[in-house]
Amino acid sequence: MERQPRSGEIYRHFKHKLYQVVTVATHTETGEALVVYQALYGNFGIYARPLSMFISEVDVTKYPQADQRYRFEKVDMECQNEDLSGVDLPEKNVTDKMMSFFDAKDLEEKYHILLSMRDEVNDHMINNMAVVMDVVIPEGNVDDRYEALKNCIKTKQRYERERQR
Repeated sequence: MERQPRSGEIYRHFKHKLYQVVTVATHTETGEALVVYQALYGNFGIYARPLSMFISEVDVTKYPQADQRYRFEKVDMECQNEDLSGVDLPEKNVTDKMMSFFDAKDLEEKYHILLSMRDEVNDHMINNMAVVMDVVIPEGNVDDRYEALKNCIKTKQRYERERQR
């Protein structure tokens, strides 16, 4: 599929808000592909929407003022005229580490990647990593949230080792 969203990509909704794709998931009951994405504004909420809807065209009858063809359009980060003011996007180095965390083959690798990100981690990144780990990290101080995520990984590692015995 030529418009297949990928983890880490930034998309603009036709109502002009920016979102970052966390992943494309599969609905456990229906097998339907779902795009999991996070707002890059406000409370950085995380949402899921069917892939077919995510890549669909805007209903111009319902939204005649829409100025883009598709509901979500990928933002070309190299393009100079993209207005990303006010958006806290991580540096490429950090984005690469985040992608490595998402793609890590086991919890040990995730843990070491998280340790390497200690001085760069922010609330947005912790939220993304928590989604990937399927855990909830309570709101609060970034340092406390970082420690909570580390503890979650260590706990999962411990139970995974015990289960393999």
